[in-house]
Amino acid sequence: MMIVGLTGSIAMGKSTTAQMFREFGVPVNDADEVVHALYRDEAVAPVEAAFPGTVKDGAIDRAELSRQLLATPERLRELESIVHPLVRQKEREFLDRNAADNVPFVVLDIPLLFETGAEARVDRVVVVSCAPDLQRERAMKRPGMTEEKFAMILARQVPDSQKRERADYIVDTSHSFDNTRQQVRAVVDDLTKNGALDA
Repeated sequence: MMIVGLTGSIAMGKSTTAQMFREFGVPVNDADEVVHALYRDEAVAPVEAAFPGTVKDGAIDRAELSRQLLATPERLRELESIVHPLVRQKEREFLDRNAADNVPFVVLDIPLLFETGAEARVDRVVVVSCAPDLQRERAMKRPGMTEEKFAMILARQVPDSQKRERADYIVDTSHSFDNTRQQVRAVVDDLTKNGALDA
């Protein structure tokens, strides 16, 4: 089974692209969705222990956690040391399930693919990209987004130009949904025809 890594900087359209892969029948493991689920389950106790006051109604309050991290950005690695092993475990379970089902290829949607060295765990990389001004426009429309938060997120991410250089496929979301869907279809077709043969 081939493992395809899907990544892209903030507000590039990665979630939309991941959904298009699903619509074409490709199983997708979304790391962000996994984290959301963990924040309602296994990660609650260890995160609250490290970051007191972040639990609300039995789940991690992401807004409060974000507020604490903005105040002490150096503690981000501490959070990652708690959450990343749990995310990896869920990823392994996803891969095992699909390998058992003889699925030809799957997509791992990993926002910080290059930043965390996760490209070593995948066979192909799809980078979602768009024009910088469009990226900023999309990002600033998100609830709770500020210039400070946007800058902090960008500072953690490998620049888009470098991601594009390291990609096997680039999906440019600067245009219409139909245009993006056509690009995803072309990637799926190429992986179906050629991918499994030379992995």
